[in-house]
Parts: sequence; structure tokens; C-alpha cells
Amino acid sequence: METEQILLRPWREEDAEGLYRLASDPEVGPRAGWSPHRNIGESREVIRTIFANDHTWAIVRKASDEPIGCICYYLPSESNIGIGPHNAEVGYWVGRPWWNQGIATEALRLIIDYCFIEKGFHTLWADYRPDNPASGRVLQKCGFRDTGRQNLISHLAIGADRPVKVMRLDRPSTNHME
Repeated sequence: METEQILLRPWREEDAEGLYRLASDPEVGPRAGWSPHRNIGESREVIRTIFANDHTWAIVRKASDEPIGCICYYLPSESNIGIGPHNAEVGYWVGRPWWNQGIATEALRLIIDYCFIEKGFHTLWADYRPDNPASGRVLQKCGFRDTGRQNLISHLAIGADRPVKVMRLDRPSTNHME
């Protein structure tokens, strides 16, 4: 999956140093609920264990093949929102040097198309922290709407006691008989 400026590809172990540069920033991880990475070994372990699946991708600058963020979708069994069997939850983060450049929006649009067209999901869900309104704006730009629900995410390393706002995006209907 790619645009003119970025591509989404699986994480590689050799991305560990780049991941560490991004994920050690104390402004990045806590916004998404995880602690900043302490060393390259920790980043390598995250690539091996958490990112090693068919629904998590590195957001990569095409010009440099350098990871600048991460995007994924969660299956219903992995979601913290409590979604149905034909749904997925999306999540993303981008390193601070690339904030406010449209990268997250561009990557999210790729995932939305993939999830609806290739995977056939009916509804996509997402959540964001009210103290991270930029993430909420990305979701809104991509068509997600506020459900009015809030949720606690008990497994987060940081902020498990702070509610997130739940957003949703329904698959556009191409056939009114569906």
C-alpha cells in the first residue's frame, strides 16, 4: 500500500534502531498508551512480538525507506472497544518530526481502503485520548464520527485510568441491496 510520499510495509528487525529513535521520545508513546522505549533491544523485541503479524505495518518514507510511524488494525478478539465479527479497530502513531504533515491521515486512508475493499470489514472503530486532539482530527478527516461513547483501556501501560473517545466509520454502501 502506498501513496506518492509513503508506503506501508511489514516491520523488519533491522528497523529496530529507527523504531527506537521514534519510540524513545517521551511525547510519542504516552499519547498512545505505551511507555517510551528504553533501548534498541526493547524496540527489536516489540518488532518481533507485537508488530509481527499480518495487520501491523511500518509507515515508511518512500524516499529513504525510513520508518516514521506505525499503523494497524485489530481483529475483534484484539480490540479494546468490544466490536462485532465483521469489524476492525484501527490504530496508528507517527514520530514527532512528522506531526502535522498529513502523514497519519495519508496512512489511515490507505488502511481504511484496505480494510473495506480487501478485508471486507463492515465498520471500522478507533479511539483517541481527549488530551490528544490531533489524533481525533485525523480520524475526522478520514470520515470517522464520534459515537458519544468513552472507554477505558485496562491493558495500557500509561493512562489505563483515563477514558478515550470512541469513533466509528461504516463501510460506504456500493449496493443499496446489501
